[in-house]
Amino acid sequence: MESLLQRERWIVRGCLSAVVVLCWLYLLHLKTAMVMSGMDMPGMVMLDTQPWSGVTLLLLFVMWTVMMVAMMVPSASPMVLTFLTVNRTRSANNRPLVPVGIFLLGYVVVWTAYSALATLMEWGLHQAALLSTTMQATSPILNGILLVTAGIFQLTPLKQACLKGCRSPLTFLMSEWREGAKGAFLMGLRHGAYCLGCCWILMALLFVAGVMNIFWIAVLALVVMAEKVLRNGDRFAQIVGVVLVVAGIMHIAGKW
Repeated sequence: MESLLQRERWIVRGCLSAVVVLCWLYLLHLKTAMVMSGMDMPGMVMLDTQPWSGVTLLLLFVMWTVMMVAMMVPSASPMVLTFLTVNRTRSANNRPLVPVGIFLLGYVVVWTAYSALATLMEWGLHQAALLSTTMQATSPILNGILLVTAGIFQLTPLKQACLKGCRSPLTFLMSEWREGAKGAFLMGLRHGAYCLGCCWILMALLFVAGVMNIFWIAVLALVVMAEKVLRNGDRFAQIVGVVLVVAGIMHIAGKW
């Protein structure tokens, strides 16, 4: 039993790592294509406010979805591996075994829905001529408000409650466990909802840094990971909140 579980954990780790690496390679490919086409020019505003085509919106949606998987799956890995362990242990007691992929699918569905909303937000900024060629919001006031809002949210009880659900995989599974494939999918949705409630505004900060700014994408992914896995991750989240509020105020005041 123990040998089988260890083998399965390594297989799942390998699969998750492969998915994340492929997503990051796709993002790097898009970034390279932007640079080669001359689109990656900081400070230049997209003046063409004609509605994007359906194909353009679809490609943006794919980009956001891939980006969310690249950023969020690593921090969800402890939960996925804990689900695998609990699932295998229950199967040893003649309980039905559910593929871990179904749990992960529920999680990804939540962030796919968020990606759709982010795509619409990006389209709205484009329509209002508030988007640069690097997919960065060009309004200092808007950027400052996003930073301050994100910082304040980091300090709220709602943030801490959602973060607690993400930081305690075993507690979450023990309280939320549902049988069967449908149950696993619903648990994935529930965990995704906690994760979304914890990180939605941090992901929106990509409009401040630049949606295709690979450096800041990586920084935000590391912040999310640190909040969930560090021993004092909840305290770290509050420190990040204070930093964001200060940065937002400086942005609004034109000091940064």
